Amino acid sequence: MISTLLVANRGEIACRIFRTCAALGIRTVALHSDADEGALHTCVADTAVRLPGAAPAETYLRGDLIVKAALAAGADAVHPGYGFLSENADFARAVLDAGLVWIGPPPEAIEAMASKTRAKELMGVAPLDAAAVTQADLPVLVKAAAGGGGRGMRVVRHLDELPGALEAARAEAASAFGDGEVFVEPYIERGRHVEVQILADTHGTVWTLGTRDCSLQRRHQKVVEEAPAPGLPAALTEKLYAMAVRAARAVSYEGAGTVEFLVADGRAHFLEMNTRLQVEHPVTEAVFGLDLVAEQIRIAEGHALPLDPPPARGHAVEARLYAEDPARGFAPQTGTLHRLAVPGVRLDAGYGDGDTVGVHYDPMLAKAVAHAPTRAEAVRALAGALERAAVHGPVTNRDLLVRSLRQPEFTTARMDTGFYDRHLTNLTEPAPDPYAPLAAALADASGRSRFGGWRNVQSAPQVKRYEVAGEEVEAAYRHTRTGLAADGVRVVRAEPTLVVLEIDGVERKFAIARYGDQVYVNTTPLTALPRFPAPRPDHAPGSLLAPMPGTVVRVAEGLTEGTEVQAGQPLIWLEAMKMQHLITAPTDGTLTSLHAKPGQQVEPGMLLAVVRDA
Repeated sequence: MISTLLVANRGEIACRIFRTCAALGIRTVALHSDADEGALHTCVADTAVRLPGAAPAETYLRGDLIVKAALAAGADAVHPGYGFLSENADFARAVLDAGLVWIGPPPEAIEAMASKTRAKELMGVAPLDAAAVTQADLPVLVKAAAGGGGRGMRVVRHLDELPGALEAARAEAASAFGDGEVFVEPYIERGRHVEVQILADTHGTVWTLGTRDCSLQRRHQKVVEEAPAPGLPAALTEKLYAMAVRAARAVSYEGAGTVEFLVADGRAHFLEMNTRLQVEHPVTEAVFGLDLVAEQIRIAEGHALPLDPPPARGHAVEARLYAEDPARGFAPQTGTLHRLAVPGVRLDAGYGDGDTVGVHYDPMLAKAVAHAPTRAEAVRALAGALERAAVHGPVTNRDLLVRSLRQPEFTTARMDTGFYDRHLTNLTEPAPDPYAPLAAALADASGRSRFGGWRNVQSAPQVKRYEVAGEEVEAAYRHTRTGLAADGVRVVRAEPTLVVLEIDGVERKFAIARYGDQVYVNTTPLTALPRFPAPRPDHAPGSLLAPMPGTVVRVAEGLTEGTEVQAGQPLIWLEAMKMQHLITAPTDGTLTSLHAKPGQQVEPGMLLAVVRDA
C-alpha cells in the first residue's frame, strides 16, 4: 500500500492529486522551484522539497532531482500529473529503478505512445514527410511529437511559412517538454476534437469511460470540454471505443489514458494517445461518479477493476480559466490574484487569494466544472457561475468563457475546432457595465466623513475619473442633506463594498472590491485615475512594445538598425508561460532602432524596436 506520494508537478493538478491523497489517508510531498516557494500546491502538501540549481522554467523537467527529492522525503510513489515529464518514459524508468511506485502506465507503453509519430505508425496512420510537403498538401499542422497542451503546434497555409513554423515549433516543444521532435500532418479545418477516456488495470480489464468533446480551442489548446460528446451517432461512438481499446491493448496499457480523435464528415481520424491524466478529466469523473486519481492509485497498487464501469449519468461541462487577454491574441497576463471564487460549481484551482501569477508557467488559474441531468442545464449552470464569479487580478478569459457558453453555435452543439477563428472578434467586444464607474465613485465617497462634502449652497458635482476597457470615463455625484445623489438614478444605498441604485424603477446591486487603484464593480474592472495624471511615455510612431512580460528568445537573423522590413515580417520572438509570441513589422519601412537582445527579460510596454514607414 502506498503511504507517501510525491507529485512531480505543480499548480492545479498537484492540488487536485493532493486532495484525493488526503481522502485516502496518503501523505503528500510537493516539489517547488524558487518561483513556486509560496505557491498553493506547496502550501497544501504535507511536506515540500525545493529543487535547487535550475531555472524556474526547467525545474519540473529535472527528473534526476525529482527522484532524489522523492527518496529524501520518504515517498514510496510518484504521480507525474500532466505536462512536464508525465509522458517521459526515461523518467518513469528512473522512478521504478529507484524502487518507487510509478502512478502511470509502464515505460514501454509511454514510449510507444508518447511520441505521436510512433503512435500514428502503431495505429496505421503515417505522418507527412516535412521535406516533401507541397502546396497541394496545405494546410498542414506542425506538431510536437512529445507533450501536448497546444505547445509546439503551428498551422501552415503557405509553403514559405513551413521552415519558420518547424523551427518555432521545435523551440517551443524543447522548452516545454525537453524534446524538440516535431512532425507534420494534414490540417482539418472544420473537425470536432473528440476523445475517449480509458482506464486499464494490471489484470487485463480495459474500461472505456465515455467520450469528451474538446472542440473549443485557442492556439490548439482546449478551453471548454464536455462529457459526453454531444450528437455523435451510436455507431461512430462504438467505433471510437473500439479504436481506444485497440490502442490500449496494443501497448499493454495500465492506468488512466486518453485516445484522441478528430471527427469530420462522420469519420474518425486518430490523433494521439495521451498516456497520462488529462486536464479535462473532471467532466468524466462527474458523469461516471468516479475519482480517476484514486483509481490510478488503486491500479498502481495492483487492485483489479470490476468487469464493467459504472453507468454514466447526466452531462458535465468544464471551462478553463486563464490569466490571458483574448482580445490581444490571448497574451498571458501576470500580477496578483486578489480574489478567486466561482460559486455553485466544482473548482479545481492552482492559485489562491493573494497569490502571484508569474511568467514562468502556464497561465491557467483554475477549472470550473458543472454537472447536471442534461447538457442544456449543465451549460447554463456553468455560464451563470462564471458570470457571478469574483476574479480580481490579472485580465482573464472569464468573459470570453461566459459568452462562448451562450453562443448559439455552442448551445446547439454545432461547434468545431474553428469556433474561435469565426467568433473571437464578436466574443471579445468590450461590454462594461455603464453604471460601474458611478457605483465605484459612490462607494468611495461613502467611506468618507458623512458631512465632509456637504454644502449649504449646491455647488458643482464631485467627479471621479476611471479607465474602463481602455477608455477614460467620468462619474459625477453630489453630497446632499439626505446623502449621496446622482443624476438619472436614485441612490438607495451606498457603502464601501455595496451600492444599490434604482435605475428606471429597478433596484440593482453593485458589489465593490478595491485593491489600490484597481476597482471591481460586480464583474467590471476599473482603474481609478489620479486627479492630475502623470504624462505617459511618448513613443515614436512605429514603436514595437513588449505586449507581456517574458524573455526575448530570438531576434530575426541579420536584423540590424537600417534593415528594410516588410509588413508582417517576423522580427522578434518572446517566450512567456512556455509559449512563444511573435512580434512582426507593423508596416513596410526601415528598422531605425533595435533594443531587444536574446536572453533579455522584458516587461509590458518596454520598447523593443522602432520601424519607420517607407
